[in-house]
Amino acid sequence: MNAFDLDRFRGVFTALVTPFTDGAVDHETFDALVERQLAAGVAGLVPVGTTGEAATLSDVETDDLIRRTTRSAAGRALVVAGAGSNSTVTTVDKARRAEAAGADALLVVTPYYNKPTQAGLLRHYAMVAEATALPIMLYSVPGRCGVEIAAETCALLRERHGNIVAIKEAGGSVERVTRIRRLCGSDFVIHSGDDALTIPFLSTGAIGVTSVVSNFAPVEIVAMVRAWHEGDWHGALALHDRIAELTEGMFLEANPGPVKAALALSGLAGAAMRAPMAEMEPDNLQQLVEIIDRFRQNGSLFQ
Repeated sequence: MNAFDLDRFRGVFTALVTPFTDGAVDHETFDALVERQLAAGVAGLVPVGTTGEAATLSDVETDDLIRRTTRSAAGRALVVAGAGSNSTVTTVDKARRAEAAGADALLVVTPYYNKPTQAGLLRHYAMVAEATALPIMLYSVPGRCGVEIAAETCALLRERHGNIVAIKEAGGSVERVTRIRRLCGSDFVIHSGDDALTIPFLSTGAIGVTSVVSNFAPVEIVAMVRAWHEGDWHGALALHDRIAELTEGMFLEANPGPVKAALALSGLAGAAMRAPMAEMEPDNLQQLVEIIDRFRQNGSLFQ
C-alpha cells in the first residue's frame, strides 16, 4: 500500500455488532446498523470481530456478513474484516475467504488460549501475510488473548511483510504507541483499541480508533476524532468528556453485552447474544440505563 492508501485508516472504524433474532443473524437489522454508521461518517467498518461475536459465527455467516458490509460500504468506508482465530491454518482460511468476500483489509487478532511465544507470533502472522494480498492490521489485546505482540515483533513483521501495515493496540498502554512508532516508523498505522484512550493515543501518534462505543454514538465519536485531526483540541477534549461516562458504561460487562443493550434500549437492534455470552445482569443494566439517560440529557448528538 502507498501513503495515500494508508491514510484511509485515518479516523473512526466501528467494530460492528452482529444482531441476532431467534438465534439467527438478523440481516435486515445488520444492514440498517451499517447504513447508520455510514451516514454518521465513519471511515471504516469492522465486521466479524470480537464485538461481532465472531467466535460464535459459522463460516457461511461470516462470509455473508463481510459481503453485506462491503456491498453497503461501496467505497464509502474501508472494510476491515476480522479474520483471527487460535489456529494458524484456520486464520489463513479466514483471510482468504475474507479477501474473496470483498474485504479491503484484515484485522488479525493474536491466537487466544494457545499463548504463543513471540517466535510463534512471528510464524503465525508470516503464514497469514503470505496467504493474502490484503493489508493486515495486527490486533494485540492481551486482556482477552493472554499474549501481547511485542513492539519488537511488530517491527520484524513490518520489515518482513509489506502487507502488514497497522496495529489495533488494545493493551491499555499509551507508552506502547510511542514504542511501536519508534521501532516501526511513523508511517506504521496505529489504532486505539480502547475507546477511553482514543485522545491519549491520538496525541502520541495514532491516527484512528477501532471503536465499540461508535456502534451506539457514531456521531459523537466521529466528531471527536475529526476535531482532533483538524487541530481543534479543545473541541475534541470536550467531546471526550461528554462521552467518558458512556464509554465506561459500555464496558460494565464484557463486550459486546453493554453496547448491544444500549442499542436495544434505543430500538436499534436486539440485545440477544450467542452462548456463552449472556445479556446484562439486571443491576448493571439499570446502571447503563441511567448513564444513557444522563448522556442524552447532557447534549448528546445522538441520532
